[in-house]
Amino acid sequence: MDVTELDRILLVGAAVLLVAIIAVRLSGRLGLPSLLIYLGMGLALGEAGLGIRFDDAELAHALGFAALVIILTEGGLTTRWNEVRPVMPLGVVLATVGVAVSVGVVACVAHYILGLDWQISVLLGAVTSPTDAAAVFSVLRRVPVRPRLRGVLEAESGLNDAPTVLLVTLVSTGDIGERGLAHFAGLVVYELVVGALFGLLVGWASVGLLRRVALGSAGLYPLAIMSLAVISYAGGTVLLHVSGFAAVYVTSLVLGRAELPHRMATRSFVDGFAWLAQIGLFVMLGLLASPGRIRLNDVLLALVIGIAVTVVGRFAAVAISATPFRVPWNEQTFIAWAGLRGAVPIVLATIPLANHVPEATRVFDVVFVLVLLFTLLQGPSLPWLARRLKVLDDNASHEVDIDVAPLESLGADMLQVQIPSESRLAGVEIGELRLPNGVSVSLVIREKRAFVPQRRTVLRAGDAVLVVAPNALREQTVRRLRAVSRAGRLAGWFGERGREQH
Repeated sequence: MDVTELDRILLVGAAVLLVAIIAVRLSGRLGLPSLLIYLGMGLALGEAGLGIRFDDAELAHALGFAALVIILTEGGLTTRWNEVRPVMPLGVVLATVGVAVSVGVVACVAHYILGLDWQISVLLGAVTSPTDAAAVFSVLRRVPVRPRLRGVLEAESGLNDAPTVLLVTLVSTGDIGERGLAHFAGLVVYELVVGALFGLLVGWASVGLLRRVALGSAGLYPLAIMSLAVISYAGGTVLLHVSGFAAVYVTSLVLGRAELPHRMATRSFVDGFAWLAQIGLFVMLGLLASPGRIRLNDVLLALVIGIAVTVVGRFAAVAISATPFRVPWNEQTFIAWAGLRGAVPIVLATIPLANHVPEATRVFDVVFVLVLLFTLLQGPSLPWLARRLKVLDDNASHEVDIDVAPLESLGADMLQVQIPSESRLAGVEIGELRLPNGVSVSLVIREKRAFVPQRRTVLRAGDAVLVVAPNALREQTVRRLRAVSRAGRLAGWFGERGREQH
């Protein structure tokens, strides 16, 4: 690759990314998961569109797993632990027993009704049974359902990758036929349990490390957290041969729950990085697909398998898993219908492709069509179904980044002023700051206690003061605060040293 070719790749990549970012707004208005638009972009760029050829299944498999690690990291960091903890047992049962029930139903339908051989039948069941973390996280956070339901679905989607990855790999290589189901069940238990424990250990050690090490810049904390999450995944996979997906999800849950420095900056960075991973993953999978290769029989097969996994298998899996936990029928119905398939089934379909399994290409095409059709059906219907089943949380409020969203609408900045011991701001009343009109002191943090100040509130050394300033007044406000810090309450208006400068 020379510089000219690199420049072309950068141009196309940046243009695709920009269009994908703009498409997020369109998908939100239509109520569709954004993955549909990204897959469509991949198809438009591929051999049936602009003619870009991409058929490396092994590379797609590797990049797909890397993207899933980033997506699971973001999901774990932003999941509210108080919602997930009470329903974690149900999430684990859905991710194991529920997956087994779904795989069994789909495999039997494919073998006995459609006449497919057992290897392809089990592969179709294993590939299509897991829910997709990115699709679940993106849709559910726009639908204010009860916290219990949101927690169950998020926990399930974060944990069910592990057993399905193992099953698809063993079936693709033929190992499951040689070693039997008992060996597979033992492997699943080992990978999930030890992977989760390893993730817990890495998360606990990471929290202790980040609390004790003062990094030189706020921008280093998000990088450190992403690195620790990847270490959890890769360390579990390489060193212990356990589920890296379970490890990284648990590590991210621990890090998201901890009180770490610069939490909002970290969440913003990881959120953006996860969007980049989703966009790249879906566009790549769209490139890997070939519409010209898909026949009518493949579409019909996708419809039959989709009905089997979405209606029969999924509802049976939820009923068997949730009934012992006394989950009401309306909540079971919503959990069953909200088990969205997204990138995960398509990524899993690259495993038999990479292992050159007979008819693996057809499996990939069928899964690709299935994901497109049933995501288009399920995603937009979730808000309506939640209202019909009366599972909406009446007290729910849409989650916003309160340190960013309101200030953007006001065209203002949040300034944080830390008062050192030598500063002459100490002893000055809020009213004596004489800040420009339109600027307000919104909060004072003193000895780990926050309060809203009054005009007569006296500032002290060690205080952290939050000041809201319109963009046009920001520089003037900064100059004024620095002037008072150096010259005290009688500081002049101009210059940072408290006196007029000519």
